[in-house]
Amino acid sequence: MSFSPEELERYARHIVLREVGGPGQARLKAARVLVLGAGGLGSPALLYLAAAGVGRITLIDDDTVSLSNLQRQVLHDTAHVGARKIDSAAARLAAVNPNVEVTGLPLRLTPDNARELIRGHDLVLDGSDSFATRYAVNAACVAEGVALVAAAMTQWEGQISLFAPHLGGPCYRCVFPEAPAPGLAPSCAEAGIMGALAGTMGAMMAGEAIKHLTGAGETLRGRLLLWDSLFADTRVLTLHATPDCPDCQGRGAAG
Repeated sequence: MSFSPEELERYARHIVLREVGGPGQARLKAARVLVLGAGGLGSPALLYLAAAGVGRITLIDDDTVSLSNLQRQVLHDTAHVGARKIDSAAARLAAVNPNVEVTGLPLRLTPDNARELIRGHDLVLDGSDSFATRYAVNAACVAEGVALVAAAMTQWEGQISLFAPHLGGPCYRCVFPEAPAPGLAPSCAEAGIMGALAGTMGAMMAGEAIKHLTGAGETLRGRLLLWDSLFADTRVLTLHATPDCPDCQGRGAAG
């Protein structure tokens, strides 16, 4: 895959990295990534994926921009309050990098449409805030053999991992087999959230995506990173596949 002179200049700082180089940048250009949600996590992740030169991005979000979003959802601005998030996102990403093809879908991902939406993509980034949606995404990714970068956050704390049982290791449901009881996982509107935490976690999602797509370094597959921004504390937990997992049946247990 060739690059135009403009692309060579745009991606020069990636290309000089020995872990990426021209071949890695070509893989980014050829990649097709699905991002679920253009909110707190999706906003920074989308910006960095587009800036990195990911060739095709599919964005799923049926929400509109509200004023309370802007404290953390840096993809959008005041002028777009009331607009569809997919439209605000597409305009911003085109301004960041016109070489990237962005397809916005104003719908909800459900167990009925998840596999069809995910099929054909190289990677999925889940920035949703619903356990039902997370489980639907995970089951579809497992069935389609597509890696999943999943992150979550509340108040001052975030977590992130990469799930790919077809490559070894657990799936999301191995680690989180059941949704928490009502009240144990309040929404951002209920519990509050430090805005810059979204930037940290979303940027981490983009970083995991870039490593997975280029083959650089070591991803968080089989590990869960926990970030406490209030006390600047990081922990990394080792994860294991569950043999009786209803989604992956423990297929990554040997990974």
